[in-house]
Amino acid sequence: MAGTQPIKIAILAMGGEGGGVLADWIVDLGEHNGHIAQTTSVPGVAQRTGATIYYVELYPKAQAERDGGTPVLALMPLPGDVDVVLASELMEAGRAVQRGLVTAERTTLVASTHRVYSIAEKTAMGDGRVDSDKLLAHATRAAKRFVRFDMAQAAEDAGSVISAVLFGALAGTGVLPFSRAMFEATIARGGVGVKPSLKAFGAAYERAGDEVPVAKPAVAVATTSTPRDPQVRALLERIDTGFPASARPVLIEGVRRLIDYQDPAYAGLYLDRLVPVARLAAEGEALLQETARHLALWMSYEDTVRVAQLKTRATRFERVRDEVRLGQSQLLAINEFMHPRLQEICETLPAGLGRWLEDSGWPRRLVGHFTQQGRVITTSSLRGFLLLYGLASLKRWRRSSLRFAAETQRIEHWLAQIAEAAAINPRLAVEVAQCQRLVKGYSDTHARGLRNFEALMAAVKRAGAALAPATLRELRDAALADEHGDKLRAMLARHALA
Repeated sequence: MAGTQPIKIAILAMGGEGGGVLADWIVDLGEHNGHIAQTTSVPGVAQRTGATIYYVELYPKAQAERDGGTPVLALMPLPGDVDVVLASELMEAGRAVQRGLVTAERTTLVASTHRVYSIAEKTAMGDGRVDSDKLLAHATRAAKRFVRFDMAQAAEDAGSVISAVLFGALAGTGVLPFSRAMFEATIARGGVGVKPSLKAFGAAYERAGDEVPVAKPAVAVATTSTPRDPQVRALLERIDTGFPASARPVLIEGVRRLIDYQDPAYAGLYLDRLVPVARLAAEGEALLQETARHLALWMSYEDTVRVAQLKTRATRFERVRDEVRLGQSQLLAINEFMHPRLQEICETLPAGLGRWLEDSGWPRRLVGHFTQQGRVITTSSLRGFLLLYGLASLKRWRRSSLRFAAETQRIEHWLAQIAEAAAINPRLAVEVAQCQRLVKGYSDTHARGLRNFEALMAAVKRAGAALAPATLRELRDAALADEHGDKLRAMLARHALA
């Protein structure tokens, strides 16, 4: 009859996830089982690894013959006119909802719940991540049926790719007029990676049919096992006897982080700095937790030594091997692009030598000439690994470096401002502690964040008791929203704090 509509399927996937393969499978499935099929794709840019919308329409061949013609199929999905949406990642599902492709009256949404963070989320000065729970809630309200689970993990477990998992989940929903055997025959006809693809397909088929709810991530709990090292054991005993129980999980993680970053003595300095904060009254516990968290982050600042340390760890090589699915007969080469600035080189040197080089004439120009261009270091080679390993070994002399002296001075000044604010308003002190969020990263990112942080601390000093905690929070949010500081400067001027 003339009113018959094609089945309309939109696929939103990122580069390298097999969205094109999935679209081809659906076309092949339709064409081998009595349907006319058409697929189009529109590649996108500036979305993580490049997001593409694939669109497939299927129309019964027998109906077309009865109609006496060839159906005219659309090239692009229209809002409110899509039967099935397949999304390879949770943000892609959110994009489909935002575009109006998902409707409560019609659309079955099949999406993976894992996240691949966008550039905007990664480069935000603060925590730029979109709330996954809100995305899930919004998608649930928008769709007629929402099938979701971590499909990236399911693909990894099966040794396959996420396109096979999405294909299995699509089959499991039962929204298409094809049997499981027809779906599996489509994969077999592809002839590539058939066995792992069928394994991933089968697991997803069962999962989609079971409608398993999304599992909440487990909350990490600090371990209370007794360490063997007497220095570490002494640090944990200090936490147990000298600090409130509510702050102990944060303090334990802070100590762990700083032992890894430097040594137990450095973690002891961390606790020393927190003792005065623990003594503060009123909002003491909330202030202690926030200060402890941000102090641990600041004391483990990213310098050239830390970068080299992280890049030469065995766990990093293992993670890269897992990510690229390295085969037993394959060799792995990891190339790092390194471009340390002259300032970073000076900061790595002993304080006196670093200051001399910063203020020198021709030596500064000479070093700048040799470092103006970045270089590629192959850390998977012996030469490249030893170069970075040697740089990481400078950790033992970090306390004598120019950067350590500068960061120590900044940290002590920040802690003093927290104490001053606590004497005026404990809630203001909490906001001052949270301003450390601006000090992050390295190179230009660190310089911009530090500049905004110092502007906020100057405003706190200038305003004194007249500064409301909500105002400081508003100023901090403005600084986090704009790394160049334009919004912060405008807001400082509005509050007469410039």
